[in-house]
Amino acid sequence: MTVHPTPSPSPRVLVLGIGNILWADEGFGVRAVEAFHRGFTAPDNVTVLDGGTQGLYLVNLLQEHDHLLVFDAIDYGLPPGTLKRVDGDEVPKFTGAKKMSLHQTGFQEVLSAADLLDAAPKRLALIGCQPVDLEDWGGALTAPVNARIADALTLACDILAEWGVTLARRAVPLDPAEGLLGHDIDQLNYERHADPPRAAANE
Repeated sequence: MTVHPTPSPSPRVLVLGIGNILWADEGFGVRAVEAFHRGFTAPDNVTVLDGGTQGLYLVNLLQEHDHLLVFDAIDYGLPPGTLKRVDGDEVPKFTGAKKMSLHQTGFQEVLSAADLLDAAPKRLALIGCQPVDLEDWGGALTAPVNARIADALTLACDILAEWGVTLARRAVPLDPAEGLLGHDIDQLNYERHADPPRAAANE
């Protein structure tokens, strides 16, 4: 009798966007994960989520997943619109490097709390974009940051492939009504009514 080993279960992966869409480029992470969800289908072991500004409420989600990929607006001290990947233990250094917003300090605390609960992600990656404007209440993403969303999705696909996750590009992107954000706060509807970016308005 041949005994075949039981296949190991696929790691549970969380693809998370964090930030606040009401503060211009603060919304990069949310808009990136929104675009990811609209453009790709993922296998059942992958959860795609708008984490917004939920802070410590995200700890339970980390407990339920093995790997974590995060989109966020990060002040790397680089030229505006620069996209940068950070992995593993380096991630908390950037999410708490400068208090640009409440959610970043909160997310550093999320990672610390998960570690204390022995629920820290086995693999962790951050895709961050250097913001232009974080103080434009009600403003849209600035052009340099918005232009990097497609590149952020390409980088996310590369990272997930390294983790053994195979994605499929949707033949037709999801309608915004089927997306992660309802109540007309998807990017298209929100920015239709948002104030123009201050840099553009001052030209």
